[in-house]
Amino acid sequence: MLGGQGRARAITAEWAATSGSKWIVSMEATYIPGAIAVGVGATLLTDVWNLFLKRAFGIPSLDFCLLGRWIRHMPEGTLRHASIAAAPQKRFERAVGWAAHYTIGVVLALAFVFLASGDWLARPTLLPALLYGIGTVVLPFFIMQPAFGLGIAASKARNPTQARLKSLATHTVFGVGLWACALGVRYVMGVRA
Repeated sequence: MLGGQGRARAITAEWAATSGSKWIVSMEATYIPGAIAVGVGATLLTDVWNLFLKRAFGIPSLDFCLLGRWIRHMPEGTLRHASIAAAPQKRFERAVGWAAHYTIGVVLALAFVFLASGDWLARPTLLPALLYGIGTVVLPFFIMQPAFGLGIAASKARNPTQARLKSLATHTVFGVGLWACALGVRYVMGVRA
């Protein structure tokens, strides 16, 4: 049970009295920087994981230049490519790709903290973060990979099974990273329920 005003409150959502179709979302101010830090940390952990896979087993990671290329083609109305690698290069695609990668990680972390409540950030547990991380694999399977020309769940990739397992493992690591980084944020920022 949550106490007085001095204590952090869980994220609340109230149905707007004036409009039956809008949500007013209120997030305790201390949770937002914490969730951002968790998102950056969890994303960094996935990068370390992918670097390990590349160096130890020769399994390549997504070149974020391609993510940036995809994004840079969007203003022209091209959302889907036969092959993103064969698409014309764009200026600043690598920087855009890396920025998008971390932005996506932060947005996913903010969404998780919203769904799990700020109380989870004060008392992180592994299972919800792990399940959420695994659930986020739908994004590459059904949005990014098809848009890159790789088909649904990398069905057109050179090695679809390896691509699927790598995506699943990476998003599992992201879920573990959410939990591990939340423990660090709780310690450093003093987030309490």
